[in-house]
Amino acid sequence: MTGSVFSVLHWCVLVAALMPIVCAGLAKSNGFGKPVHEGGYDNAMPRHWLAGQTGWRARAHAAQANGFEAFPFFIGAVALAQHAGADAARLDMLAVVYVALRVVYVALYIADQANARSLAWILALATNIAILFSAAPSA
Repeated sequence: MTGSVFSVLHWCVLVAALMPIVCAGLAKSNGFGKPVHEGGYDNAMPRHWLAGQTGWRARAHAAQANGFEAFPFFIGAVALAQHAGADAARLDMLAVVYVALRVVYVALYIADQANARSLAWILALATNIAILFSAAPSA
């Protein structure tokens, strides 16, 4: 494949795919470099270790889980919109809005701002729905 360009939409898909992994790293960050017997990260039992985290690290772990839950709808909406011939510039703009809202969502989750976080989640969901229907014919 020659001459292909990694579009804004492609970058947004990549960022959305990597966001849960970044959240996982944040959740595990206080355990890196410490022995397990001193509370360090336990790669042999990562889910058990993460379940014992508290505060912002526990919220980062929850944001990770939500990121993995939200990603399939985003990638599906993008694929269906592209397949249906949605305008590329519109898809790019909506994807940037979606990713920005997801970044805000994660930041608000970690900062323990539950109501604002829920609003960011709802707006991201609405944006994702707009992506899904972006190829619908105009009235």
